[in-house]
Amino acid sequence: MWSVDPRTGKPREQVAVEATAEEIDQAVRAAHATRDALSDRTARAALLRTAADLLDEAAAHVIEAADAETALGPVRLTGELARTTAQLRSFADVVDEGAFLDVRIDLPDPTTTPPTPDLRRWKIPLGVVAVYAASNFPLAFSVPGGDTASALAAGCPVVVKAHPDHPATSELCASLLRRAAAKAGLPEDVVVLVHGFDAGVALVRHPLVAAAGFTGSVRGGRALFDAAAARPAPIPFHGELGSLNPVVITDAAAAERAAEIGAGLAGSMTLGEGQFCTKPGFVLAPGGEAGDRFVDALTAAVSQTEPGVMLDHRMRAAFVSGVTERAALPGVAAPVTPGSGGEHTVSAGFLTVDAATLLKGGYELLLEECFGPVTVVVRYGSRDEISRLLALLPGNLTATLHLADEDPQAPGILAELTPLAGRVLVNGWPTGVAVAGAQHHGGPYPATTSTSTSVGATAIERWLRPVTYQSTPGRLLPPELQDGNPLGLPRR
Repeated sequence: MWSVDPRTGKPREQVAVEATAEEIDQAVRAAHATRDALSDRTARAALLRTAADLLDEAAAHVIEAADAETALGPVRLTGELARTTAQLRSFADVVDEGAFLDVRIDLPDPTTTPPTPDLRRWKIPLGVVAVYAASNFPLAFSVPGGDTASALAAGCPVVVKAHPDHPATSELCASLLRRAAAKAGLPEDVVVLVHGFDAGVALVRHPLVAAAGFTGSVRGGRALFDAAAARPAPIPFHGELGSLNPVVITDAAAAERAAEIGAGLAGSMTLGEGQFCTKPGFVLAPGGEAGDRFVDALTAAVSQTEPGVMLDHRMRAAFVSGVTERAALPGVAAPVTPGSGGEHTVSAGFLTVDAATLLKGGYELLLEECFGPVTVVVRYGSRDEISRLLALLPGNLTATLHLADEDPQAPGILAELTPLAGRVLVNGWPTGVAVAGAQHHGGPYPATTSTSTSVGATAIERWLRPVTYQSTPGRLLPPELQDGNPLGLPRR
């Protein structure tokens, strides 16, 4: 596997080789052998905090490596590293608290119908988790990212399939995680790294892999999801695949602050060269004078955006061809033309189309995510057109409503947006996903393949399964379920 500079398209160095089927088997078996060691919650919390400390200590090297392979820039990567270490420490706190074990105890009650025996329920780790690193977040959604952190917190060893866009960064981060394991008194193989396209399929099919977490394309994620379901013993596959992240701007909101909303959309859709999974890619804006002022503000702001480098030349080519094909559709205009900004760069832009035109049919391409700095603005003429347009959309990670005070359209539109997404925003922008207990980063298919989140404390639930002990003598119960609560855990 070669590390490639996306700013030039030239190879930098050979970092690794693609894993063979035998090497994948060895990697999974090595990780599987560490399960008993990971059962120690104190050691797990220490691993997570030590990993965060080592990443912070190596920050300069990590950021340099990631920037060389992704062109995301030191400022963006410094923030991403801070987010990554905060996630690790946050999950260490989750492990210490113990509420994720969801301990529930029902004492015997012969008066119920049917009679209730002694029942004690908690959650246990599934086993080895396969993590598929993302292209657009070389830290926060890759080797040391949220899938890895939450799986380790749950007590599951991890085999990470590195993304080919940043193999050197992946190797560096994996070495830091493995050092952290050793310092915490755990086997280094609680985290194992593999490379190669075929490794992805081999991992999800391995009989000792118990679950998988994926962030990437609809095509790649769906293929792995289908492989996970086709196994003799199917496994959970938590995939984040694609999202349009629709935005609705009411008439009243446009009349009140068209310039502010236009500038805000420009900043959100071009952030990170439009390579955020939460980029707003489909915007419903009113026709008329207020809508015109919004489009003018968006035009002015996007026109000031400098050309930028995407994560790799394959993505750049897909972006250029994608926006060209969309712009060629009848009735589609480009107030700011997106596309090639040079040999290695792209330029941001946006497309517009009337709702009546889109609703005629044949514009399905505008309802698909286009990865990169572009959005589609659909001008509606009535409240009914908003409903008809929203009814065309697939599932999304986010949905946003921009409204005014005492906006009569707001309640109904908010109710229509809620079934479309896992996170619904009002008067904000979806780029930027806070790491918090109440966060949900997921949504109806194709946004994700499950109802779970990959961000926030409840992401740990993906890697656990409940077990109930019935009428079991106390001496045989795990300490977490014993009378007297010897570990001081939250219990119901």
